[in-house]
Amino acid sequence: MVLEAFEYPTKQIKKSKAFLNGLFFSSVAVLLSLWIFRDFASLTIVFLTVLACLPFIYTTIKTQEEEDLSDLSETTILKDHAKAINTFLFLFFGIVVSFALWYTFLPPSTTSTLFQAQTNTIVNINNRLAPNVIQSLTILSVIFFNNLKVLIFCILFSFIYGAGAIFILTWNASVIGTAIGNFIRSHLSSYATTTGIAKAGAYFHVVSLGLVRYIIHGVPEILAYFTAGLAGSIISVAVINNSLHTNKFGKILLDSSNLIIIALLLLTVSALLEVYITPLFFS
Repeated sequence: MVLEAFEYPTKQIKKSKAFLNGLFFSSVAVLLSLWIFRDFASLTIVFLTVLACLPFIYTTIKTQEEEDLSDLSETTILKDHAKAINTFLFLFFGIVVSFALWYTFLPPSTTSTLFQAQTNTIVNINNRLAPNVIQSLTILSVIFFNNLKVLIFCILFSFIYGAGAIFILTWNASVIGTAIGNFIRSHLSSYATTTGIAKAGAYFHVVSLGLVRYIIHGVPEILAYFTAGLAGSIISVAVINNSLHTNKFGKILLDSSNLIIIALLLLTVSALLEVYITPLFFS
C-alpha cells in the first residue's frame, strides 16, 4: 500500500508524526469518498481511514505483544504500553481535527452528505440525554454504561480482528469531529451575524472552545478505549503467534487484565468529568 510510506511503521514513532498521519489519511479518505462513493461517503470515510491506519496499528500491537513475551518487569511493560497508547491518541486527534476542519469549511450541502450518519448519531445521543434524563440521578450511570458498552466492543473487535478497535475509534473520531465542526460553524455564524467580519482572535476563540468542550472528558475516555483495545489485540496476536500454549501466556493474560482495569478506571474518570465538570463551562 502506497500510503504505508507515509506511515513509517517502525517500533517507535513520534507523536507529531502520528498526528499528521491521522490528519493526512482521513483527508485522503474524505476526498476519495466525495469523488467515488459520494452517496455512501459518511461510512466510506471511516473505512478508508481505517484501511490506511491498519499497518501502523498492527505493527505497534505486535511489538507490544513481543514485549509481553520478554523478561521485562510488568511495570516496564506498562510504561511501554503507555507510550504506544499515547501515540494512538495523537493519531486519533489527527483524525478528529481533520474531520472537524472538513465539516467547518465545506459547503453545508456537502457536509450533509459527507457526515450524514455521524449527524444522525449525534441527534440520537442528544435524544437519549433528553432533559428528563439529565435532571435525574441516573445520568452518570447512563453515560458510564454507554461508554462501557463501547469499551467492551473495543476489546471484542481487537480480539477477533487483531486491530479491530481502530474501526470503532475511527467512527468515534468522525462523530466527535462532526460535533466539533458543527459547534465551530454555528458559533462562527453567530459572530459573523453580530459583528460582521470578526477579528481573527474571535475565530481562534471559537475553535478553542469547540475543542475544549470535548477534550475535557474526551481524553480519558479515548485513552480508555485504546487501552482496552490494546489489551484485546495483545491476546489476539499472542493466539495468532501460537503463544497460547507457552509458559508466558499467563504473563500476557496478566498484562491484558491490568490494561482492562486501567481502562475501567479511565472510563470512570471520564464519566465523572462529563457529568460534573464539562457542564460547568458549557451549559
